[in-house]
Amino acid sequence: MFAIVTMFTIVQICIMKKLIRSFGYAFKGVAYATATQLNFRIHLGATTLALLLGYFLKISTAEWLWVALSITLVLVTELFNTMIEALTDFVSPGFNDTAGRVKDMSAGTVVIAAAFALITGLVIFLPKLLLLF
Repeated sequence: MFAIVTMFTIVQICIMKKLIRSFGYAFKGVAYATATQLNFRIHLGATTLALLLGYFLKISTAEWLWVALSITLVLVTELFNTMIEALTDFVSPGFNDTAGRVKDMSAGTVVIAAAFALITGLVIFLPKLLLLF
């Protein structure tokens, strides 16, 4: 009985180590994007502004969900854009029309997500800000 429990515990520890290691890789990727991508840092700044506005303007739970969705969409699309650009540069180091179109479309997804976030932010924050003045 003790051997079975010990073996089960060893398996659990191995699984947890792999899980923790995978989170380390994920945070390493976010740190890389933060360190190397100006647009990602700009979006993080906008995230900070939105979170502060939400806190000080006491937005509702539903509004927080819209803000969280907007932030997530922008940051995720920016990370995907960075990944696609890096992969495109790797497989096509020279000039290539198709590679350029792929990179343009990837950047377009960020623009769409950012436009959604901007509109969401205006709908949520503008009426509250106007009441302050």
